[in-house]
Formats: sequence, structure tokens, C-alpha cells
Amino acid sequence: MNKNRGLTPLAVVLMLSGSLALTGCDDKQDQQGGQQMPEVGVVTLKTEPLQITTELPGRTVAYRIAEVRPQVSGIILKRNFVEGSDIEAGVSLYQIDPATYQATYDSAKGDLAKAQAAANIAELTVKRYQKLLGTQYISKQEYDQALADAQQANAAVVAAKAAVETARINLAYTKVTSPISGRIGKSSVTEGALVQNGQASALATVQQLDPIYVDVTQSSNDFLRLKQELANGSLKQENGKAKVDLVTSDGIKFPQSGTLEFSDVTVDQTTGSITLRAIFPNPDHTLLPGMFVRARLQEGTKPAALLVPQQGVTRTPRGDATVLVVGADNKVEIRQIVASQAIGDKWLVTDGLKAGDRVVVSGCKKYVLAHRLKCRKLPRITNSKPQAVISLLSPGLNLNRSR
Repeated sequence: MNKNRGLTPLAVVLMLSGSLALTGCDDKQDQQGGQQMPEVGVVTLKTEPLQITTELPGRTVAYRIAEVRPQVSGIILKRNFVEGSDIEAGVSLYQIDPATYQATYDSAKGDLAKAQAAANIAELTVKRYQKLLGTQYISKQEYDQALADAQQANAAVVAAKAAVETARINLAYTKVTSPISGRIGKSSVTEGALVQNGQASALATVQQLDPIYVDVTQSSNDFLRLKQELANGSLKQENGKAKVDLVTSDGIKFPQSGTLEFSDVTVDQTTGSITLRAIFPNPDHTLLPGMFVRARLQEGTKPAALLVPQQGVTRTPRGDATVLVVGADNKVEIRQIVASQAIGDKWLVTDGLKAGDRVVVSGCKKYVLAHRLKCRKLPRITNSKPQAVISLLSPGLNLNRSR
């Protein structure tokens, strides 16, 4: 029984990067069975370098984050910043009442002076006893005792110095500062509030916004494909780093370009994706932490890419991609291909076609496989809508499907 076999038209929105050489077949008229040959439009494929770009969803993340907490307890006397402003590292943000800490510091300095005086007396005593040692005026035991007293006095000096330093540090902690420069958020306390050393809640949060991170997610399969293509040389990157561009949620392209810094070491078990982190200059603080963006990751350049217009690609009921190829004798055949990635209104083909193949992209709605066709030269193909290409099997014809 003879069967008619149809190919379902593919309607996939793609992105064009590169160009195809458009050519025509021989314009000679040929007759087959007394009928005029069907006319189709073809493109002749050729390879050329192609920049591969992938668009991924992402979120902005602050470059550094510091939660400002008190390191001593006391009453807040003053807040020294405006919420939402940019602050410098080390500048006083809050002033805690320093009175008790100042008194402790002064007392520690007094104790140090007392200990130092006692140590001086002990050392003088040792020197005097040393001169009298061996005479009848001082015994060996008295000298040893004086020497031990001097050592204890010196140890007391060391302890007093440590107490002074501790008191000085606590006094300095009454001025609450940030370890990083950045933009400070809202304050959780006001003047008069009692704060505690080691409290769980932060007084405020400082975030460094320039530069800024963008975390994006990519499927683990695409990540492995990218690594494999970079390893075998089919994809090349400049300086070993991928360039990244951003588009904000309102569709505006961010003026600064970034670079891919690292990829996470684990795969999310629920989504099968991996997190990639890019870094961007953000001098005007246009990007704020938590913003949704779309990152256009320039994976690299394929030195010899082969693109086929979407008009010429169809799908079988099983989902296999196929094209119609015109041979040297102007006869058409179906060929199954591997269309790995959408590039504008074209498919990036990695298997099934080669440079020089002529692919049918427009023309007659019906034609007979393995019969001669008349090919016509096409203008340069733009981002046109996909069109149906229907093939009919004639009775008794042998369908040759090659990869």
C-alpha cells in the first residue's frame, strides 16, 4: 500500500548570529513525465565563526555584606548616619555611652602605674642584694626571695598592661563602626535604646554595591556541554573567561559588561541546575541587591558553525529534526539532522549537514521526493515567519533518508 507521508512545520522562535550563503540551482527547464518541474528556493550552507550566547535568569547579590552589631553593652547616645546613604569603613555609626568604659580605662592605667612602681622597687632591691651576696650582711635565701619578688612584680606589670589594653578596646567599641564601605540600610534602634554585646539582631546592615554579583542558574546538562566543548576546542573563549551582559526586568540593557567568576560545586537536587556567579562594575549603583535580571552569557566562539534557517527545518511525529536537501542532480531527499541550539531564526546544526549542502527553505507547497526540481535564487533571508513545507511520496519511489 502506498502511503503519503507529511512533515509537520516547525514554528520555533530563534536568534540569528552569522550568515548563510544564498545560491540558486541551475535554472534550466527539465521535464519529467511531460510536466514542468516544481520550483523551490534553496540556501547553500557554509561554515563561519559564530558567537554563542545563552540567556539565563538571575538575581543581583551584594559584593560584600556587613551586619553592624555592638561589641559592648550600653545606651545609644547618638546615631551618626542617614539611612540609605553611602558610608565609609571605620566611620562611627552609633555612639554608645562611654562613661563607664572611660572610667575603667582610667582605673586600668592607674593600676599599671602602681604595678610598674612596685616592679622598679623590686629590681632595685635585687641589685642591692646582689652586691651584698657573699658577705655576712645578707643570706642566700634573702637574695632568692628578692629575686622572686622582682619576677612577680614584672608579671603584675604585664597583667596591668593587658588590662589597660582591654579597657582601651572596650572604650573604642563605644563608637560602633562598619568594617566595609557601602550603602547602609535602615536602623533598627534609636537614641536611648539599650544594646547588648553579642545580641542577635543587627543595628543596621551595610552592603557594598560596586562591584556587584549576579547569580544565575543553568541546567547541569548545558554546563557539562559547555565544559566539553571548551575542552575539545569546538568552543573557544578569550582569556579563559566568559563575557556576560545584563538586561534588567524593564528590558533595558545594563551599560556595563561583566565576567563569569565561578560555578557552584554542587547541583541542586530538586531542579538539576547549577549556580553561576558573574561580577559587574556598578559605579552608579543602578543595580541593587535582589533585582531580577536576565544574563546573556557569551559562552564562546564556534570557529566553524553551521546554521540552517527555521523555514527549512521540520519535525517528525517523534520530534526528530529533518531538512530537505537538493542533491547535485537537483533531486530532493529528506535528511535527519541534529539541531542542538536555537540561534535567532536559525538552528545551529551539529550533525547531518555539511558546508555546501543545499537546503530547501521556500517554494512550492507540494513536490515529489526523488524527482527533479527547478531551483531559484533567493534574496538574503531575514527574520521571516516559518512556512510549511509538505512532501508527498509518489507510488513506487524509494525514500532515501540519510544522516
